[in-house]
Amino acid sequence: MPNFNEILAPAGGLIKAWNNGVAFEDVAIAQLKNVADMEFVKPYVAAMPDTHWGMGCTVGSVVPTVGAIMPACVGVDIGCGMMAVLTNAYKETFANHLPALRTAIEQAVPHGRTNDGKPGDRGAWGELPSDLEQVWKDHFEERYEKLCAKHPGARSRNSKQHLGTLGTGNHFIEVSLDEQDRVWFVLHSGSRGLGNRIGTYFTKLAQANCKAADIELADPNLAYLNAGTEDYDDYIEALKLAQDFALVNRRIMMFSIFNVVQMEWVRSIECHHNYMSQENHFGQDVILTRKGAVDASLNKMVIIPGSMGARTYIARGLGNPDSFHSCSHGAGRAMGRKAAERTITLADHQASLTGIECHSGSETIDESPAAYKPIDAVMAAQTDLVEKVHELRQIVNVKGWEK
Repeated sequence: MPNFNEILAPAGGLIKAWNNGVAFEDVAIAQLKNVADMEFVKPYVAAMPDTHWGMGCTVGSVVPTVGAIMPACVGVDIGCGMMAVLTNAYKETFANHLPALRTAIEQAVPHGRTNDGKPGDRGAWGELPSDLEQVWKDHFEERYEKLCAKHPGARSRNSKQHLGTLGTGNHFIEVSLDEQDRVWFVLHSGSRGLGNRIGTYFTKLAQANCKAADIELADPNLAYLNAGTEDYDDYIEALKLAQDFALVNRRIMMFSIFNVVQMEWVRSIECHHNYMSQENHFGQDVILTRKGAVDASLNKMVIIPGSMGARTYIARGLGNPDSFHSCSHGAGRAMGRKAAERTITLADHQASLTGIECHSGSETIDESPAAYKPIDAVMAAQTDLVEKVHELRQIVNVKGWEK
């Protein structure tokens, strides 16, 4: 018996949903149907168990397209993903020094956002360190300037200044322990201002192109760019740039952490979960967009975090063709940020984080475990997509927030 349920869209589009034991909001199902009915979506949409509403396209959706691409199905946090590093240290190394460890991480990695991201923003470099300036010049400057010369609206006020920084929202740095009490560092972040601006710009460009062609859309955020056009080609290149930036961004942060902790780097795992990939499925070449989903090809290692205070899983992909070799990217939100702030009390938030060294003030209530689906239910819904390898429990959680 398949582990997914089939949902039909009004015009005949198909959704395969891994939603056994987990709830999908009605608004998320409506979004999935809108996407599945797009004529260039072939053969169907796969919805992971962490699916929830997103701008234009649901978070947790895997969308194969032929001949077009919808920028909203990648989103604006392009290249967002995970990195996990196993160390040679054990629990006793930090048992009595967790506050100092958290402080060291917070001092090593810019995080959060102040002054609306303008000069003085604590989440960006005021003056980029010389080694990061060189990384920018060697790997990104020429590509970025070429893109912005052609598409000035894709330029962010913070691009290189965000290299090696964490951000806000659900981005985090965790220190965790596995079943053997070995220490892991886990972080979650993306392409920051650079990717956000690229995603926003090309979504608006696709909307303008569709409007000029008198194309009616169920949701204006599902505007698309046609293959064979210059804008399509430029967007694909911009995606690759942002995805590369996100990968390097995570590595720089992890290196910064290891510069201030006394332990060895044993092995690492990396994965994107908001991105585009050119793949072949069911004998057809497609552009596959994973928005809140991970490549879980056979034997590929993946990182599936729960939420602030919840467990994170290291798992091995099973290469299920029905999901386009994909799995969930995390637990998925059970309620929006504003709803969480209205619903979850500070006392409940702090109680859910007992034993974890973190900032548990009102600024992080929207990231409280109660705002997310139970990670165990999400993992149970995708036993045909991944198998668990390690279960990590947090001892330190670093978050950024806006002031």
